Amino acid sequence: MRKNFGAKTWLYPMPVLIIGTYDENGTPNAMNAAWGGVYDTNQVMLCLADDHKTTENIKRTGAFTVSFATAGTVVPCDYVGIVSANEVPDKLERAGFHTTKSAHVNAPVIEELPMTLACQLLKFNEDGICIGEIVNVSAEESILNEEGLVDAKKLDPIMYDGATHAYWRFGEKVGQAFSDGKKIK
Repeated sequence: MRKNFGAKTWLYPMPVLIIGTYDENGTPNAMNAAWGGVYDTNQVMLCLADDHKTTENIKRTGAFTVSFATAGTVVPCDYVGIVSANEVPDKLERAGFHTTKSAHVNAPVIEELPMTLACQLLKFNEDGICIGEIVNVSAEESILNEEGLVDAKKLDPIMYDGATHAYWRFGEKVGQAFSDGKKIK
């Protein structure tokens, strides 16, 4: 038997994305954006309200980074989501994050977050959807597997549970995409 909950914004898994930008003074800023994901090939989308400092920064610079919150960075990643840079301009510093400038876009890379997408703004839709083109993906060597690709287990990304407002760690590998379904004849 199923229980009906009505219309809810519950989607699993919901990645916890940390969006990095520079403000008008070149100060690094970041926000936690749980509503985002793949838009198209080499493109990401983020649902951003107009009142976010991040939204203003992206519109001005035309660039941003997307990093993945990890189990080891839950506290600072949550902090940058609950504190506004409109009121606390040095929130990255208070969170204990350190940044370097991306070599690919005019946006910061957060050193403590081991995987980052460098993005150029393509457009903001009238409904607040930010669409960016991924121009580079960088990852710390410590999270790569033997083939030199990102190992999700080593990255240890977290997901957001909208029903309980909790962060969860991913589990184990249970199959191989574009392969396991071939077992059905």
